[in-house]
Amino acid sequence: MKRALLSLFPVLAACGSSASPSASSAPADPPPAAPAPAAGSPVATPAPAAAVAARTAPTATRSEAGEVNPRLLRRFKPLRASLAQANAPAASQAEIDLGRMLFFDTRLSKDRDLSCNSCHKLDHYGVDNEPTSIGAKSARGRRNSPTVLNAAGHFTSFWDGRAGSVEEQAKGPILNPAEMAMPDAAAVIATLGKVPGYVTAFRAAFPGDASPLNYDNVGRAIGAFERGLVTPSRWDHYLGGDTAALSAKEVAGLKLFTDLGCMTCHTGEFVGGSMFQKVGVVSAWPNQADQGRFEVTKNDSDKMQFKVPSLRNVAKTAPYFHDGSAKTLGEAVGMMGRYQVGEELSAGDVASIVAWLESLTGELPASYIATPKLPE
Repeated sequence: MKRALLSLFPVLAACGSSASPSASSAPADPPPAAPAPAAGSPVATPAPAAAVAARTAPTATRSEAGEVNPRLLRRFKPLRASLAQANAPAASQAEIDLGRMLFFDTRLSKDRDLSCNSCHKLDHYGVDNEPTSIGAKSARGRRNSPTVLNAAGHFTSFWDGRAGSVEEQAKGPILNPAEMAMPDAAAVIATLGKVPGYVTAFRAAFPGDASPLNYDNVGRAIGAFERGLVTPSRWDHYLGGDTAALSAKEVAGLKLFTDLGCMTCHTGEFVGGSMFQKVGVVSAWPNQADQGRFEVTKNDSDKMQFKVPSLRNVAKTAPYFHDGSAKTLGEAVGMMGRYQVGEELSAGDVASIVAWLESLTGELPASYIATPKLPE
């Protein structure tokens, strides 16, 4: 009998294992929250793998699929309408509008050819669908660009967690020599200061600041805009009590997902985005060049630890993993079986899980993400 998945998507997104009951028994209570590592950041600690006595066929009807245990469903939460920053005043419309313009403006790059939207295309579910993104001088970066949709609610930003908020994260790529490559913050402010429309927009967005046009406010404005990038889906209707929101095939995939214990890491409002996880639990991940969180903390326990991304919109954000090594969602699921569990998942298991994951695709906020007219 197959072992429960220790983590289905530890870098596409990760989940730990939990004891999985047979199809005829009631699932056990959810496992306790994983302890924090020495570095002070949450990380999943895999439990011993448990046998799965039976699996639901991906083509099962709703009755054949059975009911998903309500206690496990409570591990998830519907998506909020806005991901406002905790303990901070709500952003004004002027701040959001400024952030939208900055997000789309290539003048924030050294060669004026790249914007935030170049790697995080909002009409492509916040990604560029490239294994790794193309940056300054057409050179490729080291890591796959994760989606910005719903990301403002995650516990940290970047694959290695080096930024604590989207406001902080937004300032990084602009100055990164491999990305937008502006030489320093002063150069950014000098560029924006030459645009009268931006001078006016910063004053309107930050009326209480003596000098509103500053680099921290660039990050604040972009972050304010990103906090409105939410994509509710049929999954949220299902969590709200509409059992008809998912098909029988999708419910079967959800049941398999929960029976395998994947919600240990893929949990909460974002079905992920709340901890770190190691990629390569059973077998070493093929690409060891990027050591993930270790590059930030230098703690040996953080080697190959990466942020667990959200599974929301995951069917639209290929290729997968920090290195972009899986071209399709089915391939990603299979790789996790191989490297996290040490066995080959059946085609039926893969198809069932993928069917549920596709139900997490949300609706893009078309008017909110429309390309704005940029200041002159």
